[in-house]
Amino acid sequence: MAAGSIRVTMEVGADGVALITIANPPVNALHPIIIAGLKDKYAEAMRRDDVKAIVLTGAGGKFCGGFDINVFTKVHQTGDVSLMPDVSLEFVSNMMEEGKKPSVAAIQGLALGGGLELTMGCHARISTPEAQLGLPELTLGIIPGFGGTQRLPRLVGLPKAIEMMLQSKFITAKEGKERGLIDALCSPDELIKTSRLWALEIANSRKPWMRSLGRTDRVGSLSEARAVLNAARQQAMKIAPNMPQHQACLDVMEEGMLYGGQAGVLKEARVFKELVIAPTSKALVHVFFAQRSTTKVPGVTDVQLKPRPIRKVAVIGGGLMGSGIATSLLVSNISVVLKEVNPQFLQRGEKMIAGNLEGLVKRGSLTKDRMHKALLLLKGALDYSDFKDVDMVIEAVIEKIPLKQSIFSDIEKICPKHCILATNTSTIDLNVVGEKTNSQDRIIGAHFFSPAHIMPLLEIVRTEKTSPQAILDLITVGKRIKKVPVVVGNCTGFAVNRTFFPYTQGSHLLVSLGIDVFRIDRVISSFGMPMGPFQLQDVAGYGVALAVKDIYSDAFGERNLESNLVDLIVKDGRQGKANGKGYYIYEKGGKPKPDPSVMHVIEEYRKQANAMPGGKPVTLSDQDILEMIFFPVVNEACRVMDENVVIRASDLDIASVLGMGFPKYRGGLVFWADTVGAPYIHSKLSKWAEIYGPFFKPSSYLEQRAKSGVPLVPVLSVLHQLEVYRDPASKNNQESGWPGRGGGDDDACDNGVFAGLREKYGEAMTRDDVKAIVLTG
Repeated sequence: MAAGSIRVTMEVGADGVALITIANPPVNALHPIIIAGLKDKYAEAMRRDDVKAIVLTGAGGKFCGGFDINVFTKVHQTGDVSLMPDVSLEFVSNMMEEGKKPSVAAIQGLALGGGLELTMGCHARISTPEAQLGLPELTLGIIPGFGGTQRLPRLVGLPKAIEMMLQSKFITAKEGKERGLIDALCSPDELIKTSRLWALEIANSRKPWMRSLGRTDRVGSLSEARAVLNAARQQAMKIAPNMPQHQACLDVMEEGMLYGGQAGVLKEARVFKELVIAPTSKALVHVFFAQRSTTKVPGVTDVQLKPRPIRKVAVIGGGLMGSGIATSLLVSNISVVLKEVNPQFLQRGEKMIAGNLEGLVKRGSLTKDRMHKALLLLKGALDYSDFKDVDMVIEAVIEKIPLKQSIFSDIEKICPKHCILATNTSTIDLNVVGEKTNSQDRIIGAHFFSPAHIMPLLEIVRTEKTSPQAILDLITVGKRIKKVPVVVGNCTGFAVNRTFFPYTQGSHLLVSLGIDVFRIDRVISSFGMPMGPFQLQDVAGYGVALAVKDIYSDAFGERNLESNLVDLIVKDGRQGKANGKGYYIYEKGGKPKPDPSVMHVIEEYRKQANAMPGGKPVTLSDQDILEMIFFPVVNEACRVMDENVVIRASDLDIASVLGMGFPKYRGGLVFWADTVGAPYIHSKLSKWAEIYGPFFKPSSYLEQRAKSGVPLVPVLSVLHQLEVYRDPASKNNQESGWPGRGGGDDDACDNGVFAGLREKYGEAMTRDDVKAIVLTG
């Protein structure tokens, strides 16, 4: 976007009210140009004798989505925090709140992050009822930096302010009025008029001149505040044990409670600058942009194709996965035909769908009315007669190749020619699944993660013959059902399960060496995974692991670690969470407890594996355990990138976060690996390969990166993601507060520049006479 279209305007009416408007579509993000413009217009308004009061608003039906996150990436790249403009003290406190003329915020659409903080620097806030208000900064590893940690508690009370900040929870302006954040509600048509009148009444002393930072009536006594803050600290330690911003936010709030709002604002500014260059912020900002890049698919989303409407979908198989997939479709108003092999299985599947919907109602994410409407869209079937008018079929049966081949052969003959033929297989090569059909261009993988109606990732698998139209249609469906689609290539295990197959195998290897199962789980959980690998096996069930065991062995050869631990567990009558007994004991309503009786199975496994040197357990540190599980995963990720299974490395980061629960605050698997460093990872894997065999053997890709000392992320992958950062057509999340555009810099990269960079980098990488690259402007 050209710099001229990012602007702040001011119009002074005959009533003496200056209307200052932020214009930076789509969400009026606080780009440095906007901040400079606000300072300039406020200074002018304060100087002018014909201005009695100020109304601050946003263009296009939105107040402001917050600070421009693109600035954070520049700070992360340079380490220069001076790139962050001074807003909190110089502008919000000194010019707005302490200014000699009153300001009223006229809010509609949204006021998030820095946008909400600007409104709290005003002397009153008028809003439309449904406007969204919130301070989501902690999701980016930082805290509110424009005074929000001090003003929000003084307006809504400390408990509600803590909830809104620590949970990044939004409220409507209607609730904001009830809480004291909003002074008055009105319709969009009356918003500016009402705000102007309110501002004049403050100027004429007919309404109170309220400075939020000086208020004390909502915060309670000091002892009450400390009790609330201490309770919040305990909660933060549970929900965010490895992230600094939650405790920092509470510390800054406490500073204001103890020494006054001004002291709190000063500490907030210091802590904000410390956090913005901390590793957590770098990781979370990376994930923020990476998630928004997954739907940019060269040859699919950039070739003027339009998605076709998907109105009716058939789901084959009503088990755990099929019922979850059907639930996701139904709540998004897509009609579903659920196909099963007999009435008993069909009834069970329909019951599971109803249970899923009831669970969503209990969690507050679905109303009862929407649940009933969703159920009306469901039709059960025992044959394919209802498949004649479906737009998509998603097969979700057990991982048996002959069964899947038979299903695809049958449905190809019945479904309409435009119908997309999708499989939810988690591991099987799509060319094998569809080899008995003549519709290779319509065959695609739609790999959901369990539970499918909860987990946000949708892995879209394309073969070399899958049409761009089919890919685009499935991306569109994925977004419609509120999934994050990641498009990957076709291979055994695809991107996620292939990358993470060493995760389980590494944990089995450690057990064979004498390491305690429950210690392994504790180490991995402490790293930030939702649960350790053995509890995960219990929860997921052992059926899939047994089904894909031979598939992995055939596909990955010597780097596949043979283990019969799951066979022994199943032989002992253990089914994991399904029957309440696995490595852990599962009781209804209780937390999983380690099951001591599983030790005889583990001892038998160790005996058969015969891997302990001299029959004695090896001695490993917690760091050794962590690295021996995750470094083989990184190693496989290198192969996945080298084979172009993913479009960009950041797609693998998102897949690891959303599909496997890799800690978001570490930036995803590849991002984290680059913080560790390829040379270190390579050296450890090489050492273990000598001791324990080819399971740990470094890939050629990792070896090359380690020797050259360059990051694991390919240069072209970085260019793909940067293209998304700066793409003017990008659809931006309204929570983001980033405009997705350049700021009119002299060397701003348009799409033509990126195309040239890709071409030249591609040439440089293939030429034998090129040893290194220098990039300049």
